[in-house]
Amino acid sequence: MQPLPIPSEMRRAFRHLYWDVAWYGLLAGSTLAFLTVYITRLGATSWQIGLLNAGPALVGLLFTMPAGRWLHGRLIGRAVLASAVASRIFFLPMALLPLLLPPGAQIWAIIIVTLVMAIPGTVLAVGFNALYAAAVPPASRGEVAGIRNAVLAVVYVASTLLSGFILTRMPLDVGYPIVFALGFVGAAMSTLHVWFLRDVRGDEGIDPDAVRAPLGDHARPGSMRFMGMSVRSSVALRIFSRTKLVLRPEILRTPFGWVIASLLLFHFAQYIPIALFPLLYVNELQLSDQQISIGTALFQALVLIGSLQLGWLTRRKGNLWIMYVGVTGLSLYPLIMAGAQGMLLYLVASVVGGAAWSLVGGALANYLLEMAPINDRPAYLAWYNLALNAGILGGSLAGPVLMYWVGIREALLVGFALRLLAAISIWLAGRHAVPRLRAAAGIVVEVTTNN
Repeated sequence: MQPLPIPSEMRRAFRHLYWDVAWYGLLAGSTLAFLTVYITRLGATSWQIGLLNAGPALVGLLFTMPAGRWLHGRLIGRAVLASAVASRIFFLPMALLPLLLPPGAQIWAIIIVTLVMAIPGTVLAVGFNALYAAAVPPASRGEVAGIRNAVLAVVYVASTLLSGFILTRMPLDVGYPIVFALGFVGAAMSTLHVWFLRDVRGDEGIDPDAVRAPLGDHARPGSMRFMGMSVRSSVALRIFSRTKLVLRPEILRTPFGWVIASLLLFHFAQYIPIALFPLLYVNELQLSDQQISIGTALFQALVLIGSLQLGWLTRRKGNLWIMYVGVTGLSLYPLIMAGAQGMLLYLVASVVGGAAWSLVGGALANYLLEMAPINDRPAYLAWYNLALNAGILGGSLAGPVLMYWVGIREALLVGFALRLLAAISIWLAGRHAVPRLRAAAGIVVEVTTNN
């Protein structure tokens, strides 16, 4: 049977979605990839770097559900456009800060700007999933998501290498304004293509097939944190529904509570070393921006390659096995970096971390959708969203404290042990709690795969 032809108007929407993520790749490979490295070179402490990660998580905890209520009843295309403009306009003053303020003031200004922009950014993260679901019919979502991920990876790698080239050949107070200006151009042009989608209407809430797991980087600094393609929101399954969302405590008394507990431990362990990595790269290993950009590009290249293998691997092994292997692989990143003395082990860690994150980033959304009852997904996934942000918040603040107590390399070893423990807990939750969840009366489980 031949697939139905796609109307030209819909194809135009697809093209704008491709250009949107291409320009976002420029933003991610410039400003977002080097922001924590920059404040580290300015002299930021591990506590300030942890606050840069923890702040948006706290905003997510406070504003995700109000954002869903605010979006209810509004034209989704125009609401997403408004939130994109309100959030991304802050990349302009961020590009000017190196020219206007002394180093110490810049650090706090960047932290404050990040917190403020995270408020409309949370609305954007919630709304973009609904916009995507409304603009792309279910039959085309696999193709569109695959193209978007490939475009993002290619542009991200290219812009990261370009940024590293610029920063290596220019002084700090010249190179970083240029790189941050590139990020602002990417943010502005990405928003322009969202403008072309402003008339998209959607009243259906988030369709499971619309949930994307784009190329986020959970192991290293420079995570894509802020926009609709951010680490937190991409696999957080931000909830946007016509129904009022409440956190129902009885869900935690079901076997799904074990799943949430294991993922809370994972995100906590995942973020403990993140504030420590830039300090290790810059202060301990003395890596240049060009060397850091090579590692970042290598990481993302492995994410792309691994993502292309995810479909057949999911069909053969299942989402639980992929999660277990992927989180185990992610635990090796801080272990390798704890023993690193130069560029070689940094590159090895980038390869291992990229391959591992391709598994976790691709399987996490499907794993959650597989475990949550189809007829009650918003309430179940709301608990995951809470656990995710709580894990980010707790881990980002605990990492600097741990480093103060035991030292940076020892803290990385603790991060390795906790990530490995999280992998084991995810496996046990899947093997023991989930079968009881599937057998519970009235619960139907849907198994989803990446194609």
